[in-house]
Amino acid sequence: MTDPALDTSAKASSLGTAAPRRGSPLHRLTRLTSGRRGPWLMLASLGPGLIAANAGNDAGGIATYASVGAKYGYDLLWMFPLILISLAVVQEMAARMGAATGKGLSDLIRENFTIHVTAFVLVALLVANGGTVITEFIGIAASIDLVLPGTQYVALPLIAIGIWLMVVKGNYSSVERVFLAMTLVFFAYPVSAVLAHPNWGDAARHTVVPSFQFNQTYLLLFVATVGTSITPYMQVYVQSTVADKGITPRNYRAERIEVYAGSLFANLIAVFIVIATAATLFPHHQEVQTAQDAARALGPIAGSYAKYLFAMGLFGASMLAAAVLPLATAYSIAEAIGVEKGVSRGFREAPVFMGLFTGLIALGVAVALIPGLPVIQVLVAVQAVDCVLLPVVLFAILRLINKPHLMGELANGPMYNVIARVTAVVVTILSFVLLGTTVLQIFGVKVG
Repeated sequence: MTDPALDTSAKASSLGTAAPRRGSPLHRLTRLTSGRRGPWLMLASLGPGLIAANAGNDAGGIATYASVGAKYGYDLLWMFPLILISLAVVQEMAARMGAATGKGLSDLIRENFTIHVTAFVLVALLVANGGTVITEFIGIAASIDLVLPGTQYVALPLIAIGIWLMVVKGNYSSVERVFLAMTLVFFAYPVSAVLAHPNWGDAARHTVVPSFQFNQTYLLLFVATVGTSITPYMQVYVQSTVADKGITPRNYRAERIEVYAGSLFANLIAVFIVIATAATLFPHHQEVQTAQDAARALGPIAGSYAKYLFAMGLFGASMLAAAVLPLATAYSIAEAIGVEKGVSRGFREAPVFMGLFTGLIALGVAVALIPGLPVIQVLVAVQAVDCVLLPVVLFAILRLINKPHLMGELANGPMYNVIARVTAVVVTILSFVLLGTTVLQIFGVKVG
């Protein structure tokens, strides 16, 4: 009888996609989470650059971009060309490291840094990814509440148990494609933006002419937009996937193009979300406080059914990430500290791995079910935390990618170093400014 994992690899090769190396993290993950085609292999076959860049267009991303458009109209559109440059450069650096070394980011950090630095970076990754897992379960709960108000308190724990069983028992692939198809709903945002008849001249002007406000709300949305567009999870994912697909320096050129294209595509979707909400919500001074508010931006295309359309996309995007992200995080941490890993091992054989995987899911459910939780505000705040932790990952990547013995001829050039360092420094400064304004407001000092 044919081994399902080998059968999947053969199919991937016939489609022109390199199969994951036997024994690699992606290969093991594919075997553990699939009957005949696992979610990671399927996503990888679409292109790691495209998938990683669009990871920002999930529950937290939608909430942040919608809040930006509703609160400030077109004012923050000037950020997105700059974010595109930084996102493309950072993603390409991670992909290039995967091609040059054949290893994931966690492996390289463990091998090239001291134990204290390794622990610091891994804690930052764990906190960032843990926060993102929480946003996915909040997204699931919000999507349920949109359609069946009040039922999320019963439905979400059952869904979480279902996710755990799907991954552990290997049944996830049978529904993964359904969730992936549901995320296509968010392609309605560009259409909705056009149908809302925005002021394109005003939008174009704000895209090229920067404007800045020094107040806490503006800073929070500014930092959160960066954090949801260039989240640390993206770098871990794209490097591991490139390495596991067996992409080498010889055939890396096509992958570089794919990374750039994925970054551009994700950036454009984010821009259209901002424009759609700026055209539909901002003129009425209607801020995004709930998932229902965010859904109204789809009104021009869906009318009274907007909340159902939005709920479908939010549920699919959140379910995809809620299943894959805890597992990917557990693998990354377990590999970096050198302990047993794999959902087939059980708690006795792999207590750290299974504890992380199960604990992240439980944490996500527990936070999502807090009564009276301000959903949109929490989603935006988590993206801001991701931005605060982003420099830790960026500086680690910069150290690694400039090591000649690791990268050879694929080491960073001056332009990439400048863009990545400026990104890391600017994000660090913004994070401290946001922290400072928050502290001042706690003590009653008005900022802005």
